[in-house]
Amino acid sequence: MKMNFDHLSGKHLEIAGARIYYEVIGDENSPALLVLHGGFDNLELFNSILPKLRRKFKVIGIDSRGQGKSTLGPHGLTYERLQKDVERVLEHLNIDTVSIIGFSDGGNIACRLASFTTLNIEKLVTIGTPWHSKYIEQVREIYSRVTGESWRKKFPDTYDAYQKLNPESDFDSLAQAIVAMWLDTNPSGRPNEAVKNITCPLLIVRGDDDHLVSREAVVELCGVVENSTLLNIPFAGHVAFEDQGEIFMTILNEFLDQS
Repeated sequence: MKMNFDHLSGKHLEIAGARIYYEVIGDENSPALLVLHGGFDNLELFNSILPKLRRKFKVIGIDSRGQGKSTLGPHGLTYERLQKDVERVLEHLNIDTVSIIGFSDGGNIACRLASFTTLNIEKLVTIGTPWHSKYIEQVREIYSRVTGESWRKKFPDTYDAYQKLNPESDFDSLAQAIVAMWLDTNPSGRPNEAVKNITCPLLIVRGDDDHLVSREAVVELCGVVENSTLLNIPFAGHVAFEDQGEIFMTILNEFLDQS
Protein backbone atom coordinates (compact mmCIF):
# COMPACT_ATOMS: atom_id res chain seq x y z
CA MET A 1 0.00 0.00 0.00
CA LYS A 2 1.31 3.45 -0.96
CA MET A 3 2.52 5.31 2.14
CA ASN A 4 4.27 8.33 0.74
CA PHE A 5 3.23 11.67 -0.70
CA ASP A 6 4.25 12.45 -4.28
CA HIS A 7 2.58 15.74 -5.29
CA LEU A 8 0.96 13.84 -8.15
CA SER A 9 -2.11 12.13 -6.69
CA GLY A 10 -3.67 15.02 -4.77
CA LYS A 11 -6.21 17.75 -5.44
CA HIS A 12 -6.68 21.47 -4.94
CA LEU A 13 -9.48 23.07 -2.94
CA GLU A 14 -10.39 26.75 -3.35
CA ILE A 15 -10.32 28.46 0.06
CA ALA A 16 -10.45 32.21 0.71
CA GLY A 17 -8.68 33.27 -2.48
CA ALA A 18 -6.09 30.48 -2.52
CA ARG A 19 -5.85 26.99 -3.99
CA ILE A 20 -4.90 24.61 -1.16
CA TYR A 21 -3.30 21.32 -2.19
CA TYR A 22 -3.86 18.09 -0.25
CA GLU A 23 -3.29 14.35 -0.63
CA VAL A 24 -4.93 11.36 1.04
CA ILE A 25 -2.99 8.09 1.20
CA GLY A 26 -3.08 4.81 3.13
CA ASP A 27 -6.02 2.67 4.19
CA GLU A 28 -9.31 4.42 3.50
CA ASN A 29 -11.07 2.47 6.26
CA SER A 30 -8.50 3.19 8.97
CA PRO A 31 -8.44 6.08 11.48
CA ALA A 32 -7.50 9.47 10.05
CA LEU A 33 -4.06 10.96 10.68
CA LEU A 34 -3.32 14.55 9.62
CA VAL A 35 0.28 15.71 9.13
CA LEU A 36 1.19 19.42 9.05
CA HIS A 37 4.64 20.57 7.91
CA GLY A 38 6.77 23.54 8.98
CA GLY A 39 7.61 26.82 7.29
CA PHE A 40 9.01 26.82 3.74
CA ASP A 41 8.39 23.07 3.42
CA ASN A 42 5.65 20.78 2.07
CA LEU A 43 3.81 17.55 2.84
CA GLU A 44 6.62 15.33 1.50
CA LEU A 45 8.52 16.19 4.69
CA PHE A 46 6.76 13.27 6.38
CA ASN A 47 7.73 10.59 3.86
CA SER A 48 10.50 9.40 6.20
CA ILE A 49 7.94 8.72 8.95
CA LEU A 50 4.85 7.28 7.29
CA PRO A 51 6.18 3.86 6.17
CA LYS A 52 7.39 3.20 9.73
CA LEU A 53 4.02 3.65 11.44
CA ARG A 54 2.90 0.40 13.09
CA ARG A 55 -0.81 1.17 12.90
CA LYS A 56 -2.72 1.58 9.68
CA PHE A 57 -3.99 5.10 9.00
CA LYS A 58 -5.72 7.11 6.36
CA VAL A 59 -3.17 9.92 6.16
CA ILE A 60 -4.05 13.44 5.07
CA GLY A 61 -1.24 15.76 4.04
CA ILE A 62 -1.79 19.45 3.30
CA ASP A 63 0.59 21.95 1.73
CA SER A 64 0.16 25.07 3.85
CA ARG A 65 -1.00 28.20 2.06
CA GLY A 66 1.74 29.58 -0.21
CA GLN A 67 3.94 26.49 0.18
CA GLY A 68 4.34 23.29 -1.82
CA LYS A 69 1.59 23.26 -4.44
CA SER A 70 -0.68 25.65 -2.52
CA THR A 71 -1.00 29.25 -3.64
CA LEU A 72 -0.60 32.18 -1.25
CA GLY A 73 -3.74 34.13 -2.06
CA PRO A 74 -4.37 37.78 -1.15
CA HIS A 75 -4.69 37.59 2.64
CA GLY A 76 -1.14 36.92 3.83
CA LEU A 77 -0.33 34.29 6.46
CA THR A 78 -1.38 33.84 10.07
CA TYR A 79 -1.64 30.67 12.11
CA GLU A 80 -5.36 31.34 12.36
CA ARG A 81 -5.68 31.49 8.56
CA LEU A 82 -3.79 28.20 8.19
CA GLN A 83 -5.98 26.65 10.89
CA LYS A 84 -9.09 27.64 8.96
CA ASP A 85 -7.60 26.20 5.74
CA VAL A 86 -7.10 22.86 7.48
CA GLU A 87 -10.63 22.93 8.92
CA ARG A 88 -12.03 23.50 5.45
CA VAL A 89 -10.05 20.63 3.90
CA LEU A 90 -11.17 18.24 6.64
CA GLU A 91 -14.77 19.39 6.23
CA HIS A 92 -14.48 18.80 2.47
CA LEU A 93 -13.24 15.26 3.19
CA ASN A 94 -16.02 14.65 5.76
CA ILE A 95 -13.46 14.06 8.52
CA ASP A 96 -14.33 15.22 12.04
CA THR A 97 -12.27 12.70 14.03
CA VAL A 98 -8.52 12.76 13.51
CA SER A 99 -5.08 12.45 15.09
CA ILE A 100 -2.51 15.11 14.19
CA ILE A 101 1.27 15.32 13.87
CA GLY A 102 2.50 18.89 13.49
CA PHE A 103 6.09 20.04 13.01
CA SER A 104 7.16 23.60 13.91
CA ASP A 105 4.57 25.90 12.24
CA GLY A 106 2.44 22.79 11.74
CA GLY A 107 2.54 22.21 15.49
CA ASN A 108 1.12 25.68 16.10
CA ILE A 109 -1.69 24.98 13.63
CA ALA A 110 -2.33 21.64 15.34
CA CYS A 111 -2.48 23.27 18.78
CA ARG A 112 -4.90 25.90 17.48
CA LEU A 113 -7.10 23.14 16.04
CA ALA A 114 -7.10 21.39 19.43
CA SER A 115 -7.64 24.63 21.36
CA PHE A 116 -10.23 26.51 19.30
CA THR A 117 -12.27 24.03 17.23
CA THR A 118 -14.84 21.32 17.82
CA LEU A 119 -12.85 18.69 15.95
CA ASN A 120 -12.60 15.36 17.76
CA ILE A 121 -8.81 15.07 18.01
CA GLU A 122 -7.82 11.63 19.28
CA LYS A 123 -4.04 12.13 19.59
CA LEU A 124 -1.85 15.19 19.09
CA VAL A 125 1.91 15.27 18.45
CA THR A 126 3.89 18.51 18.29
CA ILE A 127 7.53 18.61 17.20
CA GLY A 128 9.71 21.70 17.64
CA THR A 129 6.69 23.91 18.23
CA PRO A 130 7.14 27.51 19.50
CA TRP A 131 3.65 27.63 20.98
CA HIS A 132 3.64 30.91 22.95
CA SER A 133 4.38 34.43 21.72
CA LYS A 134 6.19 35.35 24.95
CA TYR A 135 9.13 33.28 23.73
CA ILE A 136 9.44 35.26 20.47
CA GLU A 137 12.02 37.64 21.95
CA GLN A 138 14.42 34.71 22.34
CA VAL A 139 14.41 34.17 18.57
CA ARG A 140 13.33 37.55 17.16
CA GLU A 141 16.77 38.32 15.77
CA ILE A 142 16.93 34.94 14.00
CA TYR A 143 13.46 35.37 12.49
CA SER A 144 14.06 38.98 11.48
CA ARG A 145 17.15 38.08 9.47
CA VAL A 146 15.23 35.65 7.24
CA THR A 147 14.61 36.86 3.69
CA GLY A 148 13.97 35.06 0.45
CA GLU A 149 17.61 35.52 -0.50
CA SER A 150 19.01 34.32 2.84
CA TRP A 151 16.78 31.23 2.80
CA ARG A 152 17.76 30.38 -0.78
CA LYS A 153 21.43 30.45 0.18
CA LYS A 154 21.07 28.46 3.40
CA PHE A 155 18.44 25.92 2.28
CA PRO A 156 18.72 25.59 -1.51
CA ASP A 157 16.93 22.22 -1.60
CA THR A 158 13.84 23.73 0.03
CA TYR A 159 13.90 26.61 -2.45
CA ASP A 160 14.33 24.27 -5.43
CA ALA A 161 11.37 22.16 -4.30
CA TYR A 162 9.23 25.28 -3.97
CA GLN A 163 10.18 26.49 -7.45
CA LYS A 164 9.38 23.08 -8.89
CA LEU A 165 6.02 22.69 -7.16
CA ASN A 166 4.41 26.07 -6.69
CA PRO A 167 2.02 27.17 -9.48
CA GLU A 168 2.39 30.88 -8.56
CA SER A 169 5.96 31.01 -7.33
CA ASP A 170 7.09 34.24 -5.65
CA PHE A 171 9.59 33.18 -3.03
CA ASP A 172 10.40 36.66 -1.75
CA SER A 173 6.72 37.39 -1.03
CA LEU A 174 6.35 34.01 0.66
CA ALA A 175 9.36 34.70 2.88
CA GLN A 176 7.92 38.06 3.93
CA ALA A 177 4.57 36.44 4.73
CA ILE A 178 6.13 33.62 6.78
CA VAL A 179 8.35 35.96 8.81
CA ALA A 180 5.35 38.19 9.54
CA MET A 181 3.48 35.10 10.78
CA TRP A 182 6.40 34.05 12.98
CA LEU A 183 6.49 37.50 14.60
CA ASP A 184 2.71 37.85 15.00
CA THR A 185 1.76 38.41 18.65
CA ASN A 186 -1.95 39.01 17.95
CA PRO A 187 -4.75 36.53 18.69
CA SER A 188 -4.34 35.37 15.07
CA GLY A 189 -0.92 34.00 15.97
CA ARG A 190 0.29 31.27 18.30
CA PRO A 191 -2.25 29.46 20.51
CA ASN A 192 -0.69 30.87 23.71
CA GLU A 193 -2.76 30.28 26.87
CA ALA A 194 -5.56 28.65 24.88
CA VAL A 195 -3.56 25.40 24.94
CA LYS A 196 -5.21 24.83 28.32
CA ASN A 197 -8.26 23.81 26.26
CA ILE A 198 -6.41 20.80 24.82
CA THR A 199 -7.99 17.67 26.29
CA CYS A 200 -6.67 14.91 24.02
CA PRO A 201 -3.41 13.06 24.76
CA LEU A 202 -0.50 15.26 23.67
CA LEU A 203 3.07 14.15 22.89
CA ILE A 204 5.45 17.13 22.97
CA VAL A 205 8.69 16.44 21.07
CA ARG A 206 11.78 18.64 21.15
CA GLY A 207 15.36 18.09 20.04
CA ASP A 208 17.68 18.97 22.91
CA ASP A 209 19.78 21.15 20.59
CA ASP A 210 16.78 23.00 19.12
CA HIS A 211 17.82 26.67 18.85
CA LEU A 212 14.24 27.83 18.13
CA VAL A 213 12.33 26.16 20.97
CA SER A 214 13.71 26.25 24.51
CA ARG A 215 13.48 23.54 27.15
CA GLU A 216 11.65 26.08 29.29
CA ALA A 217 8.93 26.43 26.65
CA VAL A 218 8.17 22.72 26.28
CA VAL A 219 8.32 22.07 30.03
CA GLU A 220 5.78 24.84 30.51
CA LEU A 221 3.53 23.42 27.77
CA CYS A 222 3.67 20.01 29.42
CA GLY A 223 2.63 21.61 32.70
CA VAL A 224 -0.29 23.50 31.14
CA VAL A 225 -1.78 20.59 29.16
CA GLU A 226 -2.97 18.00 31.63
CA ASN A 227 -2.81 14.86 29.49
CA SER A 228 0.64 15.44 28.01
CA THR A 229 4.00 13.67 27.73
CA LEU A 230 7.34 15.35 27.02
CA LEU A 231 10.00 13.76 24.83
CA ASN A 232 13.22 15.80 24.83
CA ILE A 233 15.50 13.94 22.41
CA PRO A 234 19.27 14.19 23.00
CA PHE A 235 21.66 14.95 20.15
CA ALA A 236 18.85 16.31 17.97
CA GLY A 237 18.04 19.77 16.66
CA HIS A 238 14.86 21.44 15.41
CA VAL A 239 14.04 18.59 13.00
CA ALA A 240 14.31 16.01 15.78
CA PHE A 241 12.36 13.31 13.95
CA GLU A 242 15.08 13.22 11.28
CA ASP A 243 18.09 13.77 13.52
CA GLN A 244 17.16 10.88 15.84
CA GLY A 245 14.63 8.94 13.76
CA GLU A 246 14.83 5.63 15.61
CA ILE A 247 14.17 7.16 19.02
CA PHE A 248 11.37 9.30 17.64
CA MET A 249 9.59 6.45 15.84
CA THR A 250 9.79 4.15 18.86
CA ILE A 251 8.01 6.69 21.06
CA LEU A 252 5.63 7.88 18.34
CA ASN A 253 4.39 4.35 17.65
CA GLU A 254 4.00 3.66 21.37
CA PHE A 255 2.01 6.88 21.76
CA LEU A 256 -0.27 6.24 18.77
CA ASP A 257 -0.83 2.60 19.81
CA GLN A 258 -2.07 3.46 23.30
CA SER A 259 -5.83 3.22 23.75
